[in-house]
Amino acid sequence: MDAIELMVSEHNNIKRMLKVIRVMCIKVLNYEEVDFDDFYKVIDFVRSYADRHHHAKEENILFKKMGDELGEKIAKGPVAGMFVEHDMGRHYMANLETALHKLKEGDMDARVDVIANAISYTDLLNRHIDKEDTAIYTFAKRALSKEAMEEVEKSCSDVESEAAQRGIQDKYIKLIIEFEKKFL
Repeated sequence: MDAIELMVSEHNNIKRMLKVIRVMCIKVLNYEEVDFDDFYKVIDFVRSYADRHHHAKEENILFKKMGDELGEKIAKGPVAGMFVEHDMGRHYMANLETALHKLKEGDMDARVDVIANAISYTDLLNRHIDKEDTAIYTFAKRALSKEAMEEVEKSCSDVESEAAQRGIQDKYIKLIIEFEKKFL
């Protein structure tokens, strides 16, 4: 398994969901009925697939290996920027969840907060993914030693196997397909 190709593939899955989120926000903007369950499924997708499954491989395996092998200049520079953006995404999801709760309780002004946080997340992640795919991953493949890349491959393979046993990939790919049919 090529860990970088796998992470790029996961990015493509995440971008598919980002398109869905945008359409969901347009429905909120147009005062259509808000399907709270669908928004909560999006939050679960982001937290479980994009963050715990995908970002964890980046943060705990690839970025850690880059920092360890390539030094502080990388760890405190471009890699640190990726960590910051991951945290920003988590912040937007927490705010989205709060806004949904307020809207569900009848605070109609919270519609704008739902849209603002969901769209901010989609914008952040689209730009973030582009940086990782075109710069960070390319640099890692070029700069890390063969041995370091083999360790990354092995660790990512272990994560994938464990996640497959729990059905993580299947569950969230099915959700993407379901939402693409429903919203796109």
